[in-house]
Order: sequence, then structure tokens, then C-alpha cells
Amino acid sequence: MKAELDRAAELISSASALLVCAGAGMGVDSGLPDFGGDEGFWRAYPPYARLGLSFAELADPEHFVTDPELAWGFYGHRLSLYRETTPHEGFQLLRKWGEAKPGGVRVFTSNVDGQFQRAGFAGVTEVHGSIHHLQCLACCCDDVWPADGVEVDVDPETMRARPPLPCCPHCGAPARPNILMFGDMDWIPHRTQRQLDALRAWRRANTDVAVVELGAGLAVPTVRRQAELASAANGALVRINPREPQVRHGRGVSVRCGALEALRAIASRLSH
Repeated sequence: MKAELDRAAELISSASALLVCAGAGMGVDSGLPDFGGDEGFWRAYPPYARLGLSFAELADPEHFVTDPELAWGFYGHRLSLYRETTPHEGFQLLRKWGEAKPGGVRVFTSNVDGQFQRAGFAGVTEVHGSIHHLQCLACCCDDVWPADGVEVDVDPETMRARPPLPCCPHCGAPARPNILMFGDMDWIPHRTQRQLDALRAWRRANTDVAVVELGAGLAVPTVRRQAELASAANGALVRINPREPQVRHGRGVSVRCGALEALRAIASRLSH
């Protein structure tokens, strides 16, 4: 793996801007669960294993209508978990490398946890929304508001939320996270769209970009596709993934390991 890490450091150091593309694997080294597969999900949430409920089944917006205590049990627990989690050292390494470049650094992520903002990144595109923002379940308006101050009391044995549950400040109807869920027809996308528009403008202004992709699997390939598109012109893609690191020939470098381990190894080369 030495040659791959050397090449990764070379691609990052020679670029004039940095784009970070991150999936769920980026948060594993911070202690966050990776929902890649039912077994891993059930290890993180034993009550759902007992019920036989998968991540895909729980991440269905219909539950906010039919069983809001179940829905908010899942999302309320995650909201608390993400608030309490400290981003690992790798976040700061990426930020340091990017901020030293003329074009700066931007982030494209499918994660809804807000860890990049917590680590001090400014230009973050959250393609699936954010658990730290809410919207009205009744769609009384297209407002999206911060979840600051919202606390959800969750029974850890049943993973069900106890009332009162979050509600819309405009009409009093139940609220839900501003997250794009499975089969979601009511997600309000304008916050994410503004982020996407800003990212596209940045990419037009910066053509010499190195792309570092971390922990993005094939099951939901949104992040991998973005990383490949952004690096198509120059082949400056660094794909870091312990299970699915493959890169098409001539399109970048493949690093088969976890995010933090790889970033530390690259950092040691950039410091020489």
C-alpha cells in the first residue's frame, strides 16, 4: 500500500483545491455506526434486531404518520448521538490541507450527522439533508429550521420516543427531520439545493481539484458518482475504503483501509 499512499499524497499536494466526498465510513473512527448492512445496523441497535426492523425499513417517512414514537425514537437517538460525538483527527487533517490551497476546500457528503460543520468546515453540501434541521410533516410551508434546542426523550430499551415530540412552529403539526428518506416524496430540498448550487459554482471556478473520497460504498453510490465526476478531467481521485476501494484504471488511486488510518499515513508524507 506504500505506493498508493505515496501517489495519494502527490495528488493532494499538487492540486490547487480540495474536494472531500464522504460517506458513512468517514464517521466510523469517531465511534459512529456504519449502517452498511443489516448485521452492522443491528449490532448498533439491538432493539431493532429483536423487532427484525432494518435500517431501510426504519428510514421510511411513513412512520412519522403511522407511528411517530417509533420514528422519533430512531431519529431522536441519532440526533443526540451526533451532538455528543467529536469528529476524529482526520477531519482536521483534511481541513488543514484544503485551507492551505488557493481554491480552498469543499465537502460533498451523504451523511446527515453534521460532523463536518462541527469540525469547522464552511462549504458543506449535504446531499441527503441534515438531522440538525426540521420541516413540517403536514407541509404547511416550505420552511426548514434548525433543530437547536430540540430534545427527544428516547427509551433505550424499546427505542421509542416519549411525548412531547417535535412540532412545526408555524402550524403546530408534527415535525420531521429534513432528511431524504427512502421513498420520500415530501422532503423539502431547497436547503440542500442552495448547497449544491454553491458547490457547482466553486467547481466551475476551480478546475485543478484533488478529490478525496472516504467511506463511500456502492450500495448507495451518490458520493462515489460525485467524486468520479469531479475528478474525471484530471484523474486526481483518492478513494479510501476498506471494502470497496476499486478505481477505474487511470482515474485515480485506491487505498484499501479506514479513513483515519489512511489520512494519518498521507499526512506523514505531506509533512516531509
